[in-house]
Parts: sequence; C-alpha cells; structure tokens
Amino acid sequence: MALSTTASRRMKRKAPRAFLKRTFRQKKPRFRLETCCDLLIHLNCLLFVQRLAEESRTNACESKSGVIKKDHVLAAAKVILKKSKG
Repeated sequence: MALSTTASRRMKRKAPRAFLKRTFRQKKPRFRLETCCDLLIHLNCLLFVQRLAEESRTNACESKSGVIKKDHVLAAAKVILKKSKG
C-alpha cells in the first residue's frame, strides 16, 4: 500500500467525541465545557503520545536497542511530565 493512501486514511478518522463527552460527564458532572473543548483535549492527548514516542525512540537509540522497551517509555514519561508542569 502506498504511503499517500495510508496517510489519507489516517486523516479521515474522526475524534472520539461521544466517548470524551460521556467520560467527562461521568467523572466531572459539574464541569461546563464549550462545544469544541473535547477536540482540544483529544489534540492535547495526541500531541502527548507523539512526544512520548519520540522521546522513547531517542532513549532506545541511546541505549543501542532496536526495540522500545518499557523502561524507555517510563523514562520518557518522567521527562515529558516534568517539562509539561512548567
């Protein structure tokens, strides 16, 4: 399968808006969210996962490992969470 068809298929997927709204209503029923707030939260999660994957790959390359292991992901998560706290 060509790269362009794979990328176009990925772009056509939609965010799980109903799942996010339902989860927020269950966990925090008093929150009042704007209409597009769920999309911003989904985008934030995707960006976090992307940064986590990049940092994990860097950790794996530094330890001369061809496979990303649990230790690489945990070390990357500590670094990213520390950076995001400010």
